[in-house]
Amino acid sequence: MLAASAPWSVLPAALRRQALAGWRTLRLGALALALALSPSTYRSPWRQPLAAQLVRAVLPLLPWFALLAAIASLVVIRIVLVTAQSYGLSQYALGMLVRVLVLELIPLSAALAVALRVTMPMAAELAAARAAASRARRAGDARAASPTAWTATPLQALRLQFAPRVLAGAFAVLLLALVSSLLALLLAYLLAHGFTPYAFARFTRLVGQIFDPVVSLVFVLKTGALALAVSVVPLAAAVQGRAGAAADAVVERGAVRLFVLVLAIEILALMGNYLP
Repeated sequence: MLAASAPWSVLPAALRRQALAGWRTLRLGALALALALSPSTYRSPWRQPLAAQLVRAVLPLLPWFALLAAIASLVVIRIVLVTAQSYGLSQYALGMLVRVLVLELIPLSAALAVALRVTMPMAAELAAARAAASRARRAGDARAASPTAWTATPLQALRLQFAPRVLAGAFAVLLLALVSSLLALLLAYLLAHGFTPYAFARFTRLVGQIFDPVVSLVFVLKTGALALAVSVVPLAAAVQGRAGAAADAVVERGAVRLFVLVLAIEILALMGNYLP
């Protein structure tokens, strides 16, 4: 135990707490990722809670987010095309639209939408479940020892409560980003070229030139990092906090950590895409 905590002993108390919280969050994310790659996660009895959380995370969010993304993309595309045409820069308009919408705005918007509508409410739910289980355990309630309660073994709690929510949040970010990106590309093509198939080869060549190997790698890493961040950080804050902590305090703590991490991911992605 002393050997494990020794690297943090040279830091001030506040930084040491933040470093330990970050390390525990990283460990929980790694465990959730390992469970995502394990075939047993998709078998009974673990498959049912995972499927329930996936439906809960994606089904209410996908239709309205796709609609809002399509409307916002339509407005942005129209403004950029008209402005570029007025300055004689129409040849650069589509490339800029693809970079701004698909590479930058849509993955970030999908991550923030999932964080606000899915993972932060899930974190509050986990915090409330832990608090209820703690009170039941102190009162000697036998129901607190049921396999679905938070007071089950750590592995059961991880697989039944934490991992399904993390995987559902990450999947929701990836699905929203994919659907919204395809809608933005479709709208960009239709507004720039109309309902004609003859410009499709030129448009796909332009998109392929933008998504070169480096940009594609940065885009995949950025989207995956955002998906993991918005799904792991709020839920890890609920798991790491005191069992009786208020749900609002847990959500606030997770939101602050998530904001810092998302900002760092965005800065690194911009550096990877635009710095020589």
